[in-house]
Amino acid sequence: MSDPNVTDVDPVTKNRAVPGGSPQPRLKVRYREEVIPRMMKEFSYANPMQVPRLERVVINVGLGEAVQNVKLLDSVMAELALVTGQKPVVTRAKKAIAGFKVRQGMPIGAKVTLRRSHMYEFLDRLMSIGLPRIRDFRGVSPKSFDGRGNYTLGLKEQLTFPEIKYDDVALFHGMDVTIVTNATRNDEARSLLANLGMPFRR
Repeated sequence: MSDPNVTDVDPVTKNRAVPGGSPQPRLKVRYREEVIPRMMKEFSYANPMQVPRLERVVINVGLGEAVQNVKLLDSVMAELALVTGQKPVVTRAKKAIAGFKVRQGMPIGAKVTLRRSHMYEFLDRLMSIGLPRIRDFRGVSPKSFDGRGNYTLGLKEQLTFPEIKYDDVALFHGMDVTIVTNATRNDEARSLLANLGMPFRR
């Protein structure tokens, strides 16, 4: 007899959704059902809790032009909110740089830190939709690991994301996407991201 409190299996997440709750992100389900068993076999982990996992994703935009035109920062903040579904925070100069006319505390960019469902949903869209939109895309660099479980990916412009419309762009700018994991070695972190679908260059 079926449980009246549980709905049908969601076709995207392959997860049972409880009324009043939202289905789990597709990438999170993939991690639990596919990545954990695969990495346990690859690295001979004795316990599923030893398998590295994602902790957070940080999207950072440095905007030197904001020194001359603060209104450009408003445009960047709106774009980041649209892409990530979360309100960005303004990053400010930690010290004055006279040569660039930068004063301490001056706004010079924006960033967003994503965790839990927002993190999985953003990465899923980035890997499956955003990156393939880049012209002549042949994969991301497999060398951008820092040895402490972190991977940083540089994007040249915000049009990588389909949510951003060309006619609405006030200023073309790049951004850095840092994926933080709890892996302790580069090979573990790379295997985690590759198994989740990160298209590394061969």
